[in-house]
Amino acid sequence: MSGCVFCGIVAGTVPAFRVADEPDGVAFLDTRPVFKGHVLVVPRVHLVTLAELPADLLPGYFALVRRLAVAVESGLGAGGTFVAMNNKVSQSVPHLHTHVVPRTKGDGLRGFFWPRTRYDDDAEAQAHADRVAAALPAGA
Repeated sequence: MSGCVFCGIVAGTVPAFRVADEPDGVAFLDTRPVFKGHVLVVPRVHLVTLAELPADLLPGYFALVRRLAVAVESGLGAGGTFVAMNNKVSQSVPHLHTHVVPRTKGDGLRGFFWPRTRYDDDAEAQAHADRVAAALPAGA
């Protein structure tokens, strides 16, 4: 898509520190990393949200994300990874992308992405679970 920086990276017209370039997606370093080695994984096609990712592309895309999570951990000697995706809200580039962030014990990431809250009681929790379950599309 014209004007999309991630499409430009996929096409090779925008420079990036590439980690992987495969049929299922492209992975590159985030220019503003949470921690050094923070990787973004994008599908080759321009999509804005996870809901737009066609079912036939899911296995390959998420297999690539999984492989990158392993590579970030082993390649950087990290204690683990944080894998996350924003859809619309807080999505700085409107192109589907998955963050793979290296983690180490005591790195201070607590609550970086969101404030934590509690349900008032079990009834409120169950009401939220019921609303999500009722909206869940049938499996593909």
